[in-house]
Amino acid sequence: MAFDGITVAALTQELKNTLDGGRISKIAQPESDELLITIKTPQGQRRLYISASASLPLVYLTDENKPSPMTAPNFCMLLRKHVGNARIVGISQPRLERIINIQLEHLDELGDIRQKTLIVEIMGKHSNIIFCDESGRILDSIKHVSAQMSSVREVLPGRDYFIPDTMHKLDPLSADPEAFAEMLRSKPMPISKALYSGFTGISPVVAEEICTISGIDSSMTASDLSDDIMHHLYNQFEIYMDQVREGQFQPVIYYDNGNPKDFSCLPLSHYSAYTKTCFDSVSKLLVGYYAEKNLITRIRQKSSDLRRIVQTALERARKKYDLQSRQLRDTEGREKYKIYGELINVYGYNLEPDAKVLEAENYYDNNNLVKIPLDPNKTAQENSQRYFARYNKLKRTYEALSEFIKETQDDILYLESVNNALDIALSEDDLAQIKEELTQSGYIRRKFTKRKVKLKSQPFHYLSSDGYHIYVGKNNFQNEELTFHFANGGDWWFHAKGTPGSHVIVKSQDGEMPDRVFEEAGKLAAYYSKNRGNDKVEIDYIEKKHVKKVNGARPGFVIYHTNYSLVIDSDISGLTLLES
Repeated sequence: MAFDGITVAALTQELKNTLDGGRISKIAQPESDELLITIKTPQGQRRLYISASASLPLVYLTDENKPSPMTAPNFCMLLRKHVGNARIVGISQPRLERIINIQLEHLDELGDIRQKTLIVEIMGKHSNIIFCDESGRILDSIKHVSAQMSSVREVLPGRDYFIPDTMHKLDPLSADPEAFAEMLRSKPMPISKALYSGFTGISPVVAEEICTISGIDSSMTASDLSDDIMHHLYNQFEIYMDQVREGQFQPVIYYDNGNPKDFSCLPLSHYSAYTKTCFDSVSKLLVGYYAEKNLITRIRQKSSDLRRIVQTALERARKKYDLQSRQLRDTEGREKYKIYGELINVYGYNLEPDAKVLEAENYYDNNNLVKIPLDPNKTAQENSQRYFARYNKLKRTYEALSEFIKETQDDILYLESVNNALDIALSEDDLAQIKEELTQSGYIRRKFTKRKVKLKSQPFHYLSSDGYHIYVGKNNFQNEELTFHFANGGDWWFHAKGTPGSHVIVKSQDGEMPDRVFEEAGKLAAYYSKNRGNDKVEIDYIEKKHVKKVNGARPGFVIYHTNYSLVIDSDISGLTLLES
């Protein structure tokens, strides 16, 4: 979800309740676009983290400290000079803008009381932290914006501060029914888009929620709505905005199969199918949500080199497979040349000299007449031998290509399985194990080192609803270990049919396993496969004792001849992931 005006409203309320009346004791600038302000309050010391990063602008309360540079940047020094011991006298949000104003009161050199304002703008790539005096004049900002950079507003010392109104949006907290209807009808676009493009602080997710609670199709346009329906939409809009006015915020993160999908400070009924975790603080929500998101993003970035290696090898293997397949198709007519050779041997005794064609009955094909091209400069026996030689050459080519194609198919399946392992990797230890696997497979050249790489990654460990322990391999090494070293013969083995995926092992207990355990293990096999997200995934399952490994096969590749099957979805939201 976007860091929209409603999230900023919830955060403003939390900061006001926590920091109002507090006194600044320390100001640090850990990064070029970050501030970490330590504030003493009656309830104890708190830290306010502010980031104006273009990629991830954030504001939240935190208990963690960050190391600062030896020499403080100029903006940090200016803040320390003016408000190093200031008292926070107010925290507010103008309208429903993504802006937080922190009013500060301090004593100047003469001992007179002065007012300053620290303005935090959370606006994507245009985010900024601006320091203004009591008249609204900019003293400095963490990012300077000149006229060459923006034709809308300069953010430079000495300029007057103002909020640019380039979109001409209405304030959703004060819009009356007439202005509401007029704004929507002036936009020939779907209602949801008209809502978030016409009103300040409304994100696409909130716009969709307003349409959902109103029972209106969000793809309709305002011109499709009668006056009564428009009035009903306005009433639902007002009910939703009343929660913002009254500060009835309920911070929550929504999860899609264990992955953080979105967050919100007000309930989202159109996300009811997802699992959710509630928080008592917007700051805790933001720290939790972006910590998980940052983990996934960081692992994606760190795995980029491995992904590039795998993708390059996959492209080469697929090109090789296409070439080999075309060459194999060229051998499809080989049996014809064998028949030609035999028919020439049978009927070629009465050929005339210099004959170019032999017409003969093909006793392999219901004695149908066949015309066989001949080389007039060769005898019948030489023509026969020429066809047999062509047949034998194509036969040898076919046999060799069949083996090559099988090897190439195995390479493609293996590399796709590594791709799947990269998709489910959650830590640097997981990536280290995948890298070692690629090194042993010859895709990465091993660098000389005296220190042996220690592989610490462990399989996923789930607990079923009925108390059965289920283990999921994160990569081919772990699949191999789980199936052939960890599992007993009576344990159950699961795998998505015909697609790269993890081996799933259910540790059997005394007695027959409940059907629900098979279903949950099947869901895990579907989720940790290339078919994740599909509503119907076919799963093979069998007792582990029937799973065999082929000599010389790549890690994690197995065969089995008798198995059960089930078709299931890949929703694992009801399963408990245990610590490895």
